[in-house]
Amino acid sequence: MDFIKLAKKRCSMRAFTTKQVECDKVDIILEGGRIAPTAVNYQPHTILEITDPTSLNKLKNSANVFNAPLVLIVCCDKAKSWIRKFDNKSMTDIDGTIVADHMVMTAESLGLGTCWITYFNPSSLKADFNIPENIEPIAIIAIGYDGAVRSSENRHNGVRKSISDMVVSDTF
Repeated sequence: MDFIKLAKKRCSMRAFTTKQVECDKVDIILEGGRIAPTAVNYQPHTILEITDPTSLNKLKNSANVFNAPLVLIVCCDKAKSWIRKFDNKSMTDIDGTIVADHMVMTAESLGLGTCWITYFNPSSLKADFNIPENIEPIAIIAIGYDGAVRSSENRHNGVRKSISDMVVSDTF
């Protein structure tokens, strides 16, 4: 499948079946995150994999993961992220986002549904899963087999800006 077709197919899935994601597919998804590029290749990320029913239930204190059987929490070590010298901007969020996106698209390529969740309580998440102070949760990715009808692959035509509305040439 070419990338544009894959990207158009991907949508946020907010209902999953109870079928477990096979270990070989989990390994491939994690490999997608492992090979993701990061600023200066510092690789400040850690992925917290959650599949145990007790842990999945505990996760409900922090976020709605729509009963997904597999949840990956992408975290980054703020102390290990590259800092742009011109304005001291940390690449923590950017690196974590690239890793998360690679895993989301890898899961989609394997026929799995995903929901990228940023609406979560970081304090609760850190406390419940013993996440160290220097580690920042960036995104929660709910993954599983689709439990609802997918959005149309053509939905982008009416809800996305046109290229001419989004691109400026040479200067603003």
